[in-house]
Amino acid sequence: MARAAKRDSAKDKGKLSRKDYTKELLKLQAELCELQEWVKYKGLKVVIIFEGRDGAGKGGTIKAITERVSPRVFRVVALPAPSDREKSQIYAQRYVPHLPAAGEVVIFDRSWYNRAGVEYVLGFCTEEQHDRFLELIPSFEKNLIDNAIILLKYWLEVSDQEQARRFQARIDDPIRQWKLSRTDLPSRTKWFEYSRARDQMFEASDTKDCPWFIVFSDDKKRARLNTIHHLLSRIPYKKVPREKVKLPDRSMKKSYDDRKSLQGRRVVPEKY
Repeated sequence: MARAAKRDSAKDKGKLSRKDYTKELLKLQAELCELQEWVKYKGLKVVIIFEGRDGAGKGGTIKAITERVSPRVFRVVALPAPSDREKSQIYAQRYVPHLPAAGEVVIFDRSWYNRAGVEYVLGFCTEEQHDRFLELIPSFEKNLIDNAIILLKYWLEVSDQEQARRFQARIDDPIRQWKLSRTDLPSRTKWFEYSRARDQMFEASDTKDCPWFIVFSDDKKRARLNTIHHLLSRIPYKKVPREKVKLPDRSMKKSYDDRKSLQGRRVVPEKY
C-alpha cells in the first residue's frame, strides 16, 4: 500500500514543465559525468538492465542517461532476435561478450530477461526453458556480482491506458512509426499474460543480492529523473582530482592561408 500511495502522490504533483525538467536533468547528467570519471579512475564494472513492457519508456530513459557521457564508457547493448546459431547456444552465451571490462558501464536495453517475458509470452521458448531460466538466473547474477560487477535492474511499469496512448501515437505519427515493432500489438492483446510473467520473474529473481527496482513511467520526465537519481545513489562515487588544463596557443610555424586552399572543393549548400 505504501508503494501505491507514493505513486499516487507523484501524480498529484502535476505535469513537470519542460524548463524544470531540463534544469533537473542537466544537474543529474553533470553527476553522471562525475560518476563516469570515477568508474574509469577505479576501474569499476557496471551493468544496468532496463526491462518493461513495450512502450514503457526504456529508450527515452537510456537516452537521458547516455546523452552527455562518453559512448566509450557508457555502452548501450540492444541485441536483435537471436540467429539460428545463437538459438543453439547456451542461453546467456550471447550476452556474456557484452559484459563490461574495467572502467565501463554497460546498459542493456532488454537483456537475458527476454526469456522471462517476451519469449515466454509469445511462445519463442518452451515452458521448460522458461522455468529452467528462472531457476538458474539468481546464481548467474550472483556470479557476476562475485566477479566485481555492479548490477542494477530496473523495471519500467507503464499503465494499460498510457501504453495504449503511446502505441496509438506510434501508429499515427510518421516520425514515431519506426518504434512500432512486430511484438508491440501482441503485447496489447496479451496484457495479463505479460503481467503474470512479470510477477513470476520478480518472484524468482528479485533477490537480496540483486534486487529489482520498479519505476512507474506513465510520466516519462519524472521517470527519467527518478531513475538517474536512483542509480547515482546506488553506485558510491567521488569527484576525481583532475589536472588543470591550459589551452595551448596555435603554432604559426609553416603557417599559410588554410581556408583559401579549400576553394574549388565541393561544399554542402547552406540551406539554413
